[in-house]
Amino acid sequence: MQVQQTVDILKADLPTLFEKDISYHIYTKDVFFQDPVNKFKGKINYRIIFWTLRFHGQLFFTEIYFDLHDVSQTTPDTIVATWTVRGTLRVPWKARIFFNGYSTYKLDPEGLIYQHIDTWDRDPGEILQQFLGKGEDVTPG
Repeated sequence: MQVQQTVDILKADLPTLFEKDISYHIYTKDVFFQDPVNKFKGKINYRIIFWTLRFHGQLFFTEIYFDLHDVSQTTPDTIVATWTVRGTLRVPWKARIFFNGYSTYKLDPEGLIYQHIDTWDRDPGEILQQFLGKGEDVTPG
């Protein structure tokens, strides 16, 4: 698979990951995933994490967005995506969540993604603290 095709698929999939499923044919069956709160291996688990994101996004938020800023090939076997997650929690005080991050995807010789590592700009506990505050205090204005 051509790297540019994988980049294009990520560009199409990521902005709507809270709304609809992503394309799984660009990942190996034993894809490894890690973010600050999860770590697992296998495409079935990878599918579950994206289902969980959609489910919790719809259940706990009145609105939630995955703003994709860039997806680019940084080395022959690496793609990096930069993004922001933002949303409004389904609570009376309309708490907001906002954090930036980047995803590093490693490619095997066939061009399939075998590793996906997410890095966030703050600790998970700090993100959870946003749920307790007023929405207008979270995002830069």
